[in-house]
Amino acid sequence: MRRLRQLAERTPAGRERYVDLLRAVAICIVVAGHWGVTVIGRDAAGRPTGHSALGDLPWAYPLTWVGQVLPVFFLVGGFANAASLTTNRARGGDATGWLLDRSARLVPPTTVLLLVLAAGAGGSYLWGAGEARIRTVVWFATIPLWFLVPYLAAVTLTPPMHALHRRFGLAVPVALVGLVALGDLGRLAGPAPLAYGSYLAGWLAVHQAGFAWYDAHAAGRPPTAGGSSADAARHPLPTSRPAAVALLAGGLGALLLLIGVGPYPVAMLHVPGERLDNASPPSLALLALATAQLGLVLLLRDPAERWLRRPGPWQAVIAVNSVVLTVFLWHLTAALLLVGALDALGLLPTPAVGTAAWLAWRVPWLLLLAVVLAGLVAVFGPVEARAGRRRHAGEGARRRGTTGRGRRQARTVLVVAGYAAVVAGLLVNAVTPKAAPEPLGLPAPALVAYLAGAGLLRGLRSGWGSRG
Repeated sequence: MRRLRQLAERTPAGRERYVDLLRAVAICIVVAGHWGVTVIGRDAAGRPTGHSALGDLPWAYPLTWVGQVLPVFFLVGGFANAASLTTNRARGGDATGWLLDRSARLVPPTTVLLLVLAAGAGGSYLWGAGEARIRTVVWFATIPLWFLVPYLAAVTLTPPMHALHRRFGLAVPVALVGLVALGDLGRLAGPAPLAYGSYLAGWLAVHQAGFAWYDAHAAGRPPTAGGSSADAARHPLPTSRPAAVALLAGGLGALLLLIGVGPYPVAMLHVPGERLDNASPPSLALLALATAQLGLVLLLRDPAERWLRRPGPWQAVIAVNSVVLTVFLWHLTAALLLVGALDALGLLPTPAVGTAAWLAWRVPWLLLLAVVLAGLVAVFGPVEARAGRRRHAGEGARRRGTTGRGRRQARTVLVVAGYAAVVAGLLVNAVTPKAAPEPLGLPAPALVAYLAGAGLLRGLRSGWGSRG
């Protein structure tokens, strides 16, 4: 508690605390949503199985408008990335050093998850478990890594995309929305591969809106030693109350038209059997929802900021954010561990979805999962917390130790290669079928690519290749 108080007291006066709150709330909603819609049953052999309840609960589809908060996460990610990149450059840093700094927080916790899962899967294989069964369990545990693929790609592209933002402003997300519309057309009328670009363009559009929100924040701050606030805020997002109401009403109106008159489904999460999936890749309907969410976020900002000036709420937000990625990465592993433990004890309920028994089971189910996840966070959370504290220590040394244009260019190539390998590894795992025979649960090429990229980034963060 003392450390939390110290961190709260050291918070810069100009920090947008609301962004940290939104990040924490978004992840908590994702976790609770995944847990809440989980249905546990049994296969023909009597073994526990799990799937989403959404396909059996059409009445819950509108609730996904609240549960689909990944646009909020990309919005605050864009804000935070623009803020840290701008600060880094004002202090004399470069984009390559910034990317290394970002990787220090994102990659190590993910590496720990993958190594633990691979070790557990390997042990199960030696114990005699079937390869397809092992893969199914690990596939479920790594569902959260779907999100990291586009987010890590957005982080890697932040320096050039931020440069585009500084030149063209909101025209950039508008153009990206056009690419999403083209992708939706491809999904509806063909050719289907037109939609592949939407996996990145859709999330980048929201990420770019975060840049504009940061510009609005920077425009209201006094000039700093690194430059004027006006220079850092060339294309601010309109954040007045009328603008926020217009975004909320316009986004909801567009969403209702797209699902009422257009071909888009009501659910903003994956539902088996739907003609279109609004979330994978992001559709125009999801971007309309993101617009409405942006309006709501702006409307709630002032009261939230006043609340966060109180020590208690702000310390709680700091605590959650220090392990927020760990919470996200391990929340489905917590479900697997709980199901396994209850099944071993003969206490695993398997009520039919939508029944009174299933709904009643939601409360103890969520409470038990929270306890299991708390244990996992206690064990693995320090990895993320330490990474967050260490990343700033090495930035200045990397900046000072890099000499020569050729060396800087080589370092940039290596950093981008490291990110590319990490993203490729996660992507290969995501597209590998959940019943593929994998003794380690993870496809060998995916694991090798990921670990090679993570190792390269770690070496570069430690100063390898930066000393002349």
